[in-house]
Amino acid sequence: MASASMDEDISANPLPSNEEDPLAEERLGFVREVGAQAVWSLSSCKPGFGVERLRDNIMDTYWQSDGQLPHLVNIQFHKRTNISQIYIYTDYKLDESYTPSRISIRSGTNFNDLQELQVMDLTEPTGWVQIPIKDGNVKSIRTFMLQIAVISNHQNGRDTHMRQIRIHAPVEGKHYPLELFGKFGTVDFQKFATIR
Repeated sequence: MASASMDEDISANPLPSNEEDPLAEERLGFVREVGAQAVWSLSSCKPGFGVERLRDNIMDTYWQSDGQLPHLVNIQFHKRTNISQIYIYTDYKLDESYTPSRISIRSGTNFNDLQELQVMDLTEPTGWVQIPIKDGNVKSIRTFMLQIAVISNHQNGRDTHMRQIRIHAPVEGKHYPLELFGKFGTVDFQKFATIR
């Protein structure tokens, strides 16, 4: 894997989960979640704690790795996709040594040409951690593949827990915030937010 660092290391101490909400931007119509359009794979997992746990929208479930560091989450899109940010939900209070402390975000067309976009240090994160994805001055990147690599865990833990991951793409053209028409916050309402 290539690792030409394009950004400096970023240190993050995320806001509590009630202050940082990836669904808020989706409801406002600024971004859309594109993780369902991708094929997800993991470097390893314990039986019953696989990729389906990362995508079930339940904060009490989690992916648990099973093997040596680094632990990898691979997200492959069928076509080039604009990505503006990644949200990762972790809970240091529940997971302790399983909580990631250093994460690398990589991008490319396949496994052979991944380039490191940024490295992020997490200090006892509890709640959603927002990772903005940029290519220089551009606010988003177009890519076929993203890779989230857990480089180290808190307290030198071996395996890792990640509870949820959301991938956001910017909405192009006009957007109409649903809040203008009332509070529609459920996923079922979001399915009908746009007209094709």
